[in-house]
Amino acid sequence: MARSNLNYMSMVFVATLKLLDLNRPHLTLSSPWPGGLISQMTWDSNFCSVNPKFVAMIVDASGGGAFMVLPLSKTGRIDMSYPTVCGHTGPVLDIEFCPHNDNIIASSSEDCSVMIWEIPDGGLTTSLTDPVVKLDGHSKRVGILSWHPTAHNVLMSAGCDNVVILWNVARGESVVRIDSVHPDLIYSACWNSDGSKILTTCKDKTMRVLDPRKGTVLVEKEKTHEGSRPIRAVFVSGGKILTTGFSRMSERQVALWDPKNFGEPLTLQELDTSSGVLLPFFDPDTGIVYLCGKGDSSIRYFEVTDEAPYVHYLSIYSSKESQKGIGCMPKRGLDVSKCEITRFYKLHERKCEPIVMTVPRKSDLFQEDLYPDTIGPEPSVEADEWFQGKDAPPILISLKDGFVTTTKAKEFKLHKSLLKTTTASSGNEQENSGDVQSLRKEVKDLKAAVEELTKRVSELENKH
Repeated sequence: MARSNLNYMSMVFVATLKLLDLNRPHLTLSSPWPGGLISQMTWDSNFCSVNPKFVAMIVDASGGGAFMVLPLSKTGRIDMSYPTVCGHTGPVLDIEFCPHNDNIIASSSEDCSVMIWEIPDGGLTTSLTDPVVKLDGHSKRVGILSWHPTAHNVLMSAGCDNVVILWNVARGESVVRIDSVHPDLIYSACWNSDGSKILTTCKDKTMRVLDPRKGTVLVEKEKTHEGSRPIRAVFVSGGKILTTGFSRMSERQVALWDPKNFGEPLTLQELDTSSGVLLPFFDPDTGIVYLCGKGDSSIRYFEVTDEAPYVHYLSIYSSKESQKGIGCMPKRGLDVSKCEITRFYKLHERKCEPIVMTVPRKSDLFQEDLYPDTIGPEPSVEADEWFQGKDAPPILISLKDGFVTTTKAKEFKLHKSLLKTTTASSGNEQENSGDVQSLRKEVKDLKAAVEELTKRVSELENKH
């Protein structure tokens, strides 16, 4: 989007009246959702994930961790008996819907596990306690999840054990374990547009670009921001990297970096002195990045361009209540007839509020400049192919007639005969798959049968 279009595209914000009101009387401790509150955990994740079918949010729960998954059509007050996903034995720290199947969601927890859940169309009718797949491989709590943008069934997790694991979810196995790169707590981890690189930030103030399959560092930048508070980073257009962090004086900053020359940032702007971590959301279609502060009551948005000063401040959305978490709708879930360019789901203490951002246009025709072809739900490569080295760009779709599924939704198929998980003490794959174990059992049974027959023949020979 050209710089000259900014005034023409001056955006306005409309907070819809459809509120998911979680304000219920206090529930008994026997309930899986005691109090009906958004999670009170002091963890800097979004606490919310959304797609064209559902909105999911982490809630407080007794005796473990839980999150709610609601159909987007569900509005108004939520009944105190509404079912939750409550299979974790510790508080849930992060959740993320699969980009290739709107019914699949991953969750991570303080119980050191990652779980994959399948949500039925129409939402839950009973609480879910048994995941489709449980992934064990971390030795400390797991706080970061990110699905691969183009490869089917590839999931990245990062834990407080300073380890990044890449999972083949359909096989239930860890394929790549990056455990010697980060000397301290990992603050953020994300993919680039085709999933050929991983970007991480760490408590040692170093930002790293990694080769995900080799687990090696391609390039790194020390002291991205001088402050000791958490740093967040995302890939933006042209392979550049946008970071949010803090100065030595605890002022919040936003910076843009060129990985080809990490010496100095292309631009570094100081914003304010608030203590909340800024969560960046980048829209590659419009070149706009949204900065949502944890605990803030506002959302800033900027345009990222190839011209100095590179990061252009556009405006700010403000409200009276602070956000405990926030989720961003994928482009294919927006209403193109109303010129929606973004929709956030803001978590308050007891409710979830959709915040719709639109570009006002007089014409009712499809606005091609607002909606170039965007990333669709179809994966462009399978997990096994990707782990073997194949990269593929995302498959783009047109939103001219709104999002319509042109192909059958990518089913989540589990290779049960090959299903295996790694334990916390072993980062390597288990020696034997389910198929081999089954064959060994069959051989053992056959040997026992042969021994029994041999014994009977011997007895008969002795009689005669």
